[in-house]
Amino acid sequence: MPLPDDWRSTASAARYLGITPRTLYRLMNEGKVPGYRFGRVIRIRSADLDAFIEASRIQPGELRHLYPPLDDEGQSQ
Repeated sequence: MPLPDDWRSTASAARYLGITPRTLYRLMNEGKVPGYRFGRVIRIRSADLDAFIEASRIQPGELRHLYPPLDDEGQSQ
């Protein structure tokens, strides 16, 4: 039986985010992605996944720590 468009299974949500179900469970456990338990199954709202994606957006300059600064000649220091 297909789920309504508003709800996703954990497998579907993990595929949508491009992560493993284990990582999704960790994100839910950390409170970063809200999950809902209905009996023995867990479901995630599509809108909550989209909100998580937006909150995860990298802002300009946030990754500066991943590469060394350049000297005056454009070489790594």
